[in-house]
Amino acid sequence: MNGAQDLGGQMGFGPVQPEPNEPIFHAEWEKRVLAINVAAGAMGGWTIDGIRAARESLPPAQYLSSSYYEIWLAGLHRILVEKGFVTPEELEQGQPLAPAKTPKRVLKGDEVAAVLRRGFPYEREAEAPARFAVGDAVRTRVMHPQHHTRLPRYARGKRGVIERITGCHVFPDTGAQGLPETAQWLYTVVFTGPELWGPDADPTSTVSIEAWESYLEPA
Repeated sequence: MNGAQDLGGQMGFGPVQPEPNEPIFHAEWEKRVLAINVAAGAMGGWTIDGIRAARESLPPAQYLSSSYYEIWLAGLHRILVEKGFVTPEELEQGQPLAPAKTPKRVLKGDEVAAVLRRGFPYEREAEAPARFAVGDAVRTRVMHPQHHTRLPRYARGKRGVIERITGCHVFPDTGAQGLPETAQWLYTVVFTGPELWGPDADPTSTVSIEAWESYLEPA
């Protein structure tokens, strides 16, 4: 999907202003939003790509006017309703109005540290050899799917070079839709600035993206 989060190449948003020694959280409520997202994700109702898709499908005006953790909270509201764990009325009133859907798992407080240390590995065994090798010239596909994708809009139909093979990983485009898990080879592809942005770009600039195999064709 071409959502509001896909800002590459767009103008009028002002410069990126890195914050020196930026804190992890800027307010106490942000800690709670992160914790609730971790606990809700453990219920087994969606994948990491599913919650990412929920955030990125927020209305553009809402997405662009929200802070990072406001987007996380709004995306969580959206997917909780979509998956039947709460209703819009319950979110509005802040209390349950009917028996809740039973989650597959409830993450307990004393389990959180171990779960976070373990992480969430998404590398899988490959069913076939990688189609491309480091140094290969490739071109990204031109596509405009209605569903979630990790191929940025600004990098579609562009010529790049395979910089690294990063293994075989869960394919997010299907995972976000709740379809059976599939996996593909994942590559780091590097593009020149002029290839992405045209002759006005800095000729010395490069951009690297992570691209799944089905995003790529031989150049």
